[in-house]
Amino acid sequence: MITRIDFIAVPSTDAERSRAFYVETLGLRPDDKSRFEFWAGDVCFSVWEPAKMGREFAPQHNAHLALHVDDVATARAELEAKGITFLGETFDSGVCHMAFFQDPDGNDLMLHNRYAPRK
Repeated sequence: MITRIDFIAVPSTDAERSRAFYVETLGLRPDDKSRFEFWAGDVCFSVWEPAKMGREFAPQHNAHLALHVDDVATARAELEAKGITFLGETFDSGVCHMAFFQDPDGNDLMLHNRYAPRK
């Protein structure tokens, strides 16, 4: 029935600020047709302002968007140099490394790399 995820939407109180964060700080590729859509590989990442649609803003918590990087430690250091504050130490689950942080609106994100092969 479901064949894929078309896009992931992240709420924002300031779409322009969020666009700058996702494009300039995180390096996501901007969409050529929509100002507030960006690409991480084949996944479309969208920013929207709930208040402009008559909805109340609430940051997304506990459903971390896992942003793949080849090396979590290196990517974390690069983002820390850009002013990103991480929430605790990098976590090693035994099969992957995860480093948790938030966007300017408080939405939960993580850097992720699976280093163990799938069985």
